[in-house]
This record gives sequence, structure tokens and C-alpha cells, in this order.
Amino acid sequence: MKTIDLRSDTVTRPSEAMRRAMMTAEVGDDVFGDDPTVKQLENYVAELFEKEASLFVPSGTMANQICLKANSERGWELLCERECHVVNYEVAGPVIHSGLLVNLLTTERGMISAVTIRNNIRIKTLHSPETRLVALENTHNRHGGTILPQAEILEVRKVCDEFGLILHLDGARIWNVHVATGLSLAELTRPFDSVSVCLSKGLGAPVGSMILGSAAFIEKCRRERKLFGGAMRQVGIIAAAGLYAVQNNIDRLAEDHRNARLLAEGLNTIPVFKVAMDRVETNIIIAHITVEDDSEKILAKMKESGVWAVSFGPKKIRFVTHLDVTGEDCLEALERMKRLFSDRL
Repeated sequence: MKTIDLRSDTVTRPSEAMRRAMMTAEVGDDVFGDDPTVKQLENYVAELFEKEASLFVPSGTMANQICLKANSERGWELLCERECHVVNYEVAGPVIHSGLLVNLLTTERGMISAVTIRNNIRIKTLHSPETRLVALENTHNRHGGTILPQAEILEVRKVCDEFGLILHLDGARIWNVHVATGLSLAELTRPFDSVSVCLSKGLGAPVGSMILGSAAFIEKCRRERKLFGGAMRQVGIIAAAGLYAVQNNIDRLAEDHRNARLLAEGLNTIPVFKVAMDRVETNIIIAHITVEDDSEKILAKMKESGVWAVSFGPKKIRFVTHLDVTGEDCLEALERMKRLFSDRL
């Protein structure tokens, strides 16, 4: 029985074409600045986003944490959304690495409004910390792959300019926003001082993320990357996979979005699950459990039938479509779950 793995878009495996690109990659010592494939990737991505420079790093977590550290001083305050990746999945990185005070703001769909930011800015006094950083996440993972409204991002930029705040984007899945909205990657990221984007999620590379910003900022990040242990040697072998991913796998994300809607609509025909279809904007589905069993019990039953997903809380399960899952796979997963929960139908 084939396993249909819907846990994450990080579970993808390199295609044969990507493996060939890796195998034939020209390499050098990247710490000395000698790896031509890394340079090609960094130049290509910088041009794609119309940024001055970019930097290849091992992971999205490292990318975000390097950006926060390079942008800040110890004791500054960071405003971010309560469910954001920077706080929930990066092991207290902002405080451990950068000494930041984190102010968590609750939202409905992941977008911190300009009004909310304005109302939470603290001006430095003898007694209080100084609010200096804002981080947004687009798409927003824990809100179900929701897309932040670009018009509101521009309003946030105005507030940041007014108060001298630095604006960072965790754009791990910004590629999905680009495909879903038709807005260019450059337009989507122009309001931000620093940006992280992931190569190993929807684009299907095995490893890697990119940091984007000004040339001066990227040079600062290069030093921080060394401090974090992220400087690598003949890394062109991996960079080649990232280069293949950005050159070949962006437009096909539309297929993942179609499959996510197909899967979400099917889940709503199974009484165990309830999906809010207005939240299914990209490739992530959050299904609420409508029966007494908790998510772990439901997932254990699903795994026995070869359908894998992850818990997002006692009564929530996340499904993610990706390039290793076809529309036929989604239909097969639904059939298996219908049989599995037939006593509920």
C-alpha cells in the first residue's frame, strides 16, 4: 500500500533532474567565496526579488534568526503574531540568540494590522524596552496557509517608517503567495527590510533557505551565519538543487493549490472533519475534528491506512499538498479515510 504523506511540503524528495543537477554541480569553498554554484544561486534569487543581494543558509530557522540578530540590539522589543513560526517553531531563538523581548499579538488570520502595531509600540524610556522590530509571516502556516493582504502590509510599512521600526518577512512560502495572487516576488517583498525564503518546502529542494536584503545587510548576515555555524564548504552540490528548484518548480505550485482545495472539499464530506474553505488559499489545510476522539487518535487510525498528516492541536489536523502528491493521491487518500470512518457516515 502506497503511503500518501500529507504531513508537510518539507517531505519532498529530489527529482531525477534535480539529482543530476546536484551531481554535476561545479563546486568550490564557499567560506572563501569560491563556490560558483552558490554564487549563481545567490545572484539569481537576488535578481528574482529585485534585491541587492542574497545569502544561502542551511535552514529557514537559521535564516529568520540571522535576520533578527543582524537587525537588532539586545533588549529591543519584537512585535510578531502569536502563532508565527519565529516563536512557535524556532526554540526561543529571538531571546536566546538576540536578547529580544517578544510581544505576541493575536490576530484572526495571521495579519498584524497597522493599527495594532501602532497601538503596541513602546517608546524607549528609563523604565521600558524600545519597540524596534516587526516580523510578519506570509503565507501563515498555523493559520492554514493564509495570504497576508498586500494593501495592509503597505500600511504596516508606513507605520514602521513613521516610528523607525525594522520590518522582517518570514517568507518561507512566499512562492505560494506569488502563484496564488499573480503579484511578483519583488512587489510582495519590497516593503520589507529583510526577507527569508525557503527552498526546501514547496519548491522541493532537499536543503536550504535564502536571506534577501541590501548588500550591506547581507554582508552582516554572512558574519552572523559563521557565528551560527552555517558557513559551509563545497556546498554547490546542495545549492544546485535550490537553483533547479527556483528555475523549474515555482509555477507548478498552482497544482498544489488545486489539490489542496480538492482535498479540503473531500474532507468536508467526511463527518469527522470540518474545513473552513475560505482559509484554503494555498497548499495548507487545517481540518477541525468534530468527534470525541482527539487528533492523535485520528492520526493513528489514518496512519494504519497509509495516510499521514500532523496534529495542530487536540482538535486540529494539518494536511499539506506538495509536488510528491498528485490529485489522484488526494482522491485515494479521501477514499481511504471514507472507508476508515465509514461508521461515522
